[in-house]
Amino acid sequence: MPLSQVRRCNEQPCPIDCRLSTWSGWSACSADCGGGVQERLRDVTRNMKHHGTPCGEVSETKACNVQACEADCELADWTKWSKCSKICDGGTRKRIKRVKIPAAGQGECPGLGSSERTHFKKCNVKACAKVEGATTVQCKSKIDLILVLDGSGSLGKEGWKATKKAAGLIIGAMDKKLAQVAVLLYSGPSNWPGVRKCWKDPKVSQEFACKMKWVQHFSPNNIGKALTKVKFLGWPKGSTMTSLALMNALAETQIGRADAKTVVAVITDGKPLSKRATWRAAKAVRKVARLMWIPVTKYAPLRFIRRMASKRWQENVVLANNFKTLSKPEFIDHIIADMCPTIKK
Repeated sequence: MPLSQVRRCNEQPCPIDCRLSTWSGWSACSADCGGGVQERLRDVTRNMKHHGTPCGEVSETKACNVQACEADCELADWTKWSKCSKICDGGTRKRIKRVKIPAAGQGECPGLGSSERTHFKKCNVKACAKVEGATTVQCKSKIDLILVLDGSGSLGKEGWKATKKAAGLIIGAMDKKLAQVAVLLYSGPSNWPGVRKCWKDPKVSQEFACKMKWVQHFSPNNIGKALTKVKFLGWPKGSTMTSLALMNALAETQIGRADAKTVVAVITDGKPLSKRATWRAAKAVRKVARLMWIPVTKYAPLRFIRRMASKRWQENVVLANNFKTLSKPEFIDHIIADMCPTIKK
């Protein structure tokens, strides 16, 4: 009779649990706004067998970018007030709000020039002091000044005389050691075929056909020469090709000094032959220089001129009621105060 016996048991396979990899990172949101989803995944590295622990979820989602697709921009706080734009004769301080979060979709954002984003306040409203014995306020800034003089026929004899006198006073107010002056006298052909040729023919004579006369180019210590040449200028009596004059001034900026502030100042009484061409030329000049206008208001298109001037136009458009005003030293004082960061005392 046997004393022991063996028999099989637990012959069923052992359970094998599911094994999963770690979660991947969250995907990019499926929408920039209006409610999207992000997804993350994990892989099955070992399948469940024999009634082991089953696999869990292999993907997860979550909501993202639930903000509305149309949202106005968000503005930052006001910056500090800037320095005064002028040291006398009434300047301005400026502060702005920058865009913190841009507008989304069809959302709106105030323009930089709007009152919601830009504030100005007056400063240094006192009159500029004059050097003893000086006719006008004297500039003490390192400036490359391009003076553009309208010599069109609409000026009349008195207007031409006043324009030359004003030009002489402006040039005479510049510092002989710090400033350089270029002077361009312009008018234009008296007929449309001539005008079209000046616009389209690159080989046309700027001086003789188009009446663009460089009285003085930039050169060191040239204030005295410029004064003499302006004094004896003849009156061309042509049309008013302001656009071509501005493009000539733009070319002159290329030979200015890199460390000097370039100012293009236009004295004019009339409407330009082409507003469109003049607007384009003004935009090009403003990219490389400060563009100032000294209009005589009887014929000059003031609203258009304000748009063409460098910003703020209030400090880059100096209005003369008539030619008598244009040639007064007191009027020139306002031009010099606007043009020059530093005034001699």
